[in-house]
Amino acid sequence: MAIGATIHTFDMQLADTDRGVYEDYSLRVARHPSETDAYMLTRLLAYGLEFAEGIAFSEGLSSTEEPAVVVRDLTGRITAWIEVGAPDAERLHYGSRLAERTVVYTHRDPVKVMAPWAGKRIHRAEHIRVFSFDAGFIDQAVPLLERRNTVTMTVAERVLYLDLNGTTLTTAVHEHELG
Repeated sequence: MAIGATIHTFDMQLADTDRGVYEDYSLRVARHPSETDAYMLTRLLAYGLEFAEGIAFSEGLSSTEEPAVVVRDLTGRITAWIEVGAPDAERLHYGSRLAERTVVYTHRDPVKVMAPWAGKRIHRAEHIRVFSFDAGFIDQAVPLLERRNTVTMTVAERVLYLDLNGTTLTTAVHEHELG
């Protein structure tokens, strides 16, 4: 019998002064058995950093037709394709053709994540952005995860202040261009 997803709950407070977004919300995040805690946390951070009306988690690792996080307008059209980790060039090409905006949030070394994309056909590659965090940031945050979590995310001048279950961590949010 296959092991099911583990559900994590996050009570979130978001204050993104860079974009003027201030929200309180609660999320139930299903972590697939093959998904690492680092990937799940990066997915959560991407959700907060990209928060907009119509944002949602996709089916996760089991979905090949959608990214980890997606933003849809009221008609159901995808406006933002948000990948997490190290997607392949084909996924980026596909996502960039469907959405106005395509981004990647990675918990890995961005140079190593982007290297396999060199020379590959990626639609509007020059508009795709890759975001990463300071080395060790995700590794410091992962042990703080619990099944039920209280999170405050504050963003100011592309610096993320993350309070996760009473422990505060800080990182710059680094932006990398493909094209």
